[in-house]
Amino acid sequence: MKLASVRIIASDIRAMVTFYELVTGFHADWLAPVFAEIVTPGAALAIGSAETVALFKEGSAEPGANRTAILEFMVSNVDAEFARLKDQIAVVHEPKDLPWGNRTAQFCDPEGTRVALYTPVTDAARQRFAGR
Repeated sequence: MKLASVRIIASDIRAMVTFYELVTGFHADWLAPVFAEIVTPGAALAIGSAETVALFKEGSAEPGANRTAILEFMVSNVDAEFARLKDQIAVVHEPKDLPWGNRTAQFCDPEGTRVALYTPVTDAARQRFAGR
């Protein structure tokens, strides 16, 4: 099995797509006026407007309701990425080292989802991610 995509439901799809294009440095492919996808080397980030929820099951997802998931993007230098983004988007926390070997910073997207950028900084952490 392979994780292929994560989908976010947005009340303001244009603001969300703009945010994630800024963070990732990738341009979105607009596959429909209510759906865009940012394809990265690891997986795709799909962004659908609230209207797309009814295609699955009415009420099954709600924009801005996430308080459990953190979208994580591995970067080569989290400090440099933090410096690039800190004055443009909402900061949750500045870069810091975590006990499992990553250096991470967190931001908040326009609808409240936490977004982490991280760099493996210990040999063990680098080895975990070497084949990804």
